[in-house]
Amino acid sequence: MLSPERLSLPGPEYLAQRHVLTYMEDAVSQLLENREDISQYGIARFFTEYFNSVRQGTHILFREFSFVQATPHNRASFLRTFWRCFRTLGKNGDLLTAQEYHCLLQLLCPDFPMELTQKAARIVLMDDAMDCLMSFSDFLFAFQIQFYYSEFLESVAVIYQDLLAGKNPNTVIVPTSSSGQHRQRQPPNDCSPLDGVDASVFYQCLESLCDRSKYSCPPSALVKEMLSSAQRLTFYGFLMALAKDQGINRALGALPDKGDLFVDPEMDQELEKLVAQVSGVSISGPTSSSGDTANLPVRNSPRINSPWKPLHHWRKMDAESEGSNEETDSSEN
Repeated sequence: MLSPERLSLPGPEYLAQRHVLTYMEDAVSQLLENREDISQYGIARFFTEYFNSVRQGTHILFREFSFVQATPHNRASFLRTFWRCFRTLGKNGDLLTAQEYHCLLQLLCPDFPMELTQKAARIVLMDDAMDCLMSFSDFLFAFQIQFYYSEFLESVAVIYQDLLAGKNPNTVIVPTSSSGQHRQRQPPNDCSPLDGVDASVFYQCLESLCDRSKYSCPPSALVKEMLSSAQRLTFYGFLMALAKDQGINRALGALPDKGDLFVDPEMDQELEKLVAQVSGVSISGPTSSSGDTANLPVRNSPRINSPWKPLHHWRKMDAESEGSNEETDSSEN
């Protein structure tokens, strides 16, 4: 069903809001890079598979960070994929360090910056003890806020520092680059109970920021409700409140409520489909009663030469790649 918003906005404005040009440029780039393979089954099928992957959220798998964080949909898709792939860690009660969580992130995005992982960990740990252990759910919701609202939080840090220093926060500069190279955040000193800023003044500054920012911001009404019971707050206290607020989590729409984080059998089925799509290996059905795995192809994982490949291409590689030097090289890396 078409969104009513599509009919209420001028065409160019709607396309810009949905970042359609970003996906068209990426699709054409992938088309040119893989034109020899694509010519075998047609351009129309390529575009169909590409935009189906965008709709399903699998288009961000193994892509470079600049693409993963390029649009709100990409960020939400990455968050959802990270949760789906590694939620069993939370189910098992495993505790990991920031470095270990970063290694998991790099399995999905090889050049994911350590800086963002560290900032997410500081929301949980509230200090620089980066070797401390964190639960999956604590890290996940903190990472969601830090990753999805990254530019917003950079501006919030400037506002907070200005309020502490007694400066006019209206001079804050909203970030204009989405390259992922964010300047280093200077953590406020949260040691003394007297630290912090007036919550009402802080919210007024945030409301003004959200009105003029072109980047994703949490809903102002939810932020106001969240801060309504506080008189003063610290910077990391604000970030922790954002991470724990289920209303903001629902508004973002990438993750389920914390109570449902590990209780959703449908996600297990989706994970099986995702693994099948990525590896190109069909998951054996219940018809195989002998448990014999001889019917499954035994091969090394193919190296990914292009950030995105049509599913047809993966199936072709499965059939022809046995003994390939390219695959042998990738399995040794």
